[in-house]
Amino acid sequence: MLMFLSLFFMSLLAVAVCAAAFGLATRGVEAPREAQPGRAEAAARFFAPPLVAPPPAEPRIPIAVLLSDIERHVRLEQAAAEAFLELPTREALHARSTRQSAN
Repeated sequence: MLMFLSLFFMSLLAVAVCAAAFGLATRGVEAPREAQPGRAEAAARFFAPPLVAPPPAEPRIPIAVLLSDIERHVRLEQAAAEAFLELPTREALHARSTRQSAN
């Protein structure tokens, strides 16, 4: 019980010291003034131009072409995995797969 009370009072003392240090550090700080009208608008224009949403763009590549590329890539990955399982070597793991699967 004595140890608990001593830890409690030491913590209480540490909080009081921190509060006093914070009070001394912020004593000379002035309260923020009200923003002048028009100043916020000028600051916003200074940093970046106003955002304008771009017009919706049409896809340049047809979806069918993208899907065929993904399917080809998946077939190449499957073929590479099958080749590695047939002969697991470091070279087979890092070699590029060029053969197509029979599927």
